[in-house]
Amino acid sequence: MDIGELVAIDVHTHAEVSAKGAASLSAELDTASASYFKVDGNRKPTLPEIAAYYRERRMAAVVFTVDAESATGTAPVPNEEIAEAAAEHSDVLIPFASIDPFRGRAGVRQARRLVEEYGVRGFKFHPSIQGFFPNDRALAYELYEVIEETGTIALFHTGQTGIGAGVPGGGGIRLKYSNPMCVDDVAADFPDLKIILAHPSFPWQDEALAVATHKPGVHIDLSGWSPKYFPPQLVQYANTLLKDKVLFGSDYPVLTPDRWLADFEKLQIKDEVRPKILKENAARLLGLGLDLG
Repeated sequence: MDIGELVAIDVHTHAEVSAKGAASLSAELDTASASYFKVDGNRKPTLPEIAAYYRERRMAAVVFTVDAESATGTAPVPNEEIAEAAAEHSDVLIPFASIDPFRGRAGVRQARRLVEEYGVRGFKFHPSIQGFFPNDRALAYELYEVIEETGTIALFHTGQTGIGAGVPGGGGIRLKYSNPMCVDDVAADFPDLKIILAHPSFPWQDEALAVATHKPGVHIDLSGWSPKYFPPQLVQYANTLLKDKVLFGSDYPVLTPDRWLADFEKLQIKDEVRPKILKENAARLLGLGLDLG
């Protein structure tokens, strides 16, 4: 991966379909999310298609699935498949994994193996879909121990989710699990753990900003929202106190980097902060190296 040649690093993209054709969301949730996000284009690109898409744009992409099988009954795209595709397309793809916390000790062993044998660089958690509070010690803390020990990253969905929006009862998905204050406990209990709070955290934006300014290991990605809808306090903090801790993320394929970047151009972000958000902060956090020569 030639970091100097990249124009951006997208830290939040989804692999939603396996090479074998299986999708990681039920048909009902998939259709509802496509409507919620007003998806325009390929809703279910394959991993090679994701690689080609980002290569064409001279961008890199962190890619992952969401393992919530115990809650949804739907198997995720295999973590190993994502890691193998990232190895094949290592010029543009960066592999993260996802482990359902309800997998217990088996999930903990799988997490370690994915790092040691497949080069996975982080783990995605979606508390609302997976149905757990991030600060549940009995359920999740052994997973965090492995992530902290291996120097990889824990990325948590925070705030409202488009998954289940408009479905009766929200598809059974509960928003309460994704309050970033639950992740504050994790950051306090694992001070060396690298954490990303994903998305503008509506309705808990101030809580997310408080956690990120208070805990050195906590970052914020800007995925899932067009920048034109960012709350003003998020823009203010991104320009100042959190300028080294805010990361570009799109939420591809439900929100494309093309749309995100077009709206980001119009956002009142300082010239010296833009390259930090688009690439430099992510390169440093991911340990990719960056020659700013």
